[in-house]
Parts: sequence; structure tokens; C-alpha cells
Amino acid sequence: MVPDVMLLTIHSNRTLPEIEQALHESAARHKFGILATHDLRETMNKKGVEFNTDVRIYEVCNPMQAKKVLEANGAVSTALPCRISVYQAPEGGYNLATLQPTVLMQMFGSAALGPVAQEVEQVLQEMMADAAG
Repeated sequence: MVPDVMLLTIHSNRTLPEIEQALHESAARHKFGILATHDLRETMNKKGVEFNTDVRIYEVCNPMQAKKVLEANGAVSTALPCRISVYQAPEGGYNLATLQPTVLMQMFGSAALGPVAQEVEQVLQEMMADAAG
């Protein structure tokens, strides 16, 4: 289980299409691109696995920020792109969650990564808040 200290999570009562549209709009405003969207229900059902829960994973990236961390340490590529997960919450609505870039970058042991991770983390929080409404 991932410790809560590593996750940034926010709840939303919006519909999944509303969250998705707002996330795309917010990402564009923050100069982030959504590189891919993974619909886990769809993927699992195509593989013959019955899965009836909405779970979408959005791979997001700001190329300038990615360049900075990759130039500092190529191994950071194992943690890129950043991901925002949107999944059905047990109490209703949806949760939006991401792993904290500041915590992830500590694993790579390079002080140069800290400021960039802090900036990215702030933007991810803003994007998630925008999407959650």
C-alpha cells in the first residue's frame, strides 16, 4: 500500500466527463500536455477481465520541466511522465490522485531535482483542483 504521505488526493462530485474536460483545459493553461489516457475498465474488458469500476489514468508532462530533470539524472525517466489517476470513490463521486513528485525525486538523490519537483507538484495540485471543481 502506498503511504498517504506519497499521494496527493482530492475528491470530486463532478461526472467523469466533466473531470476529464476540466483536466484537459487546466493542463493546457499550465503548459502541460496530456500524452495518453488509459481507461482501465475498457482495457481490462478487452482482455476478457470483467472490471466495472471507472479508472482513468492521464499521463501528463511539461516538456521543459522534463528536460531539466532528465539532464540532471537520466534515471528519472523511470518516473516520467507524471500520472493523474481518476477513480470511483467508495463514498460516491471520484478521487483524483497523483504520486508527489517531491517524494519521487528524493529517490534519485540529486539536490538539483528538488526545485523542479516542487514546481511540478504545485501545478499538478492546481490541475487536480481545477478538474475536481
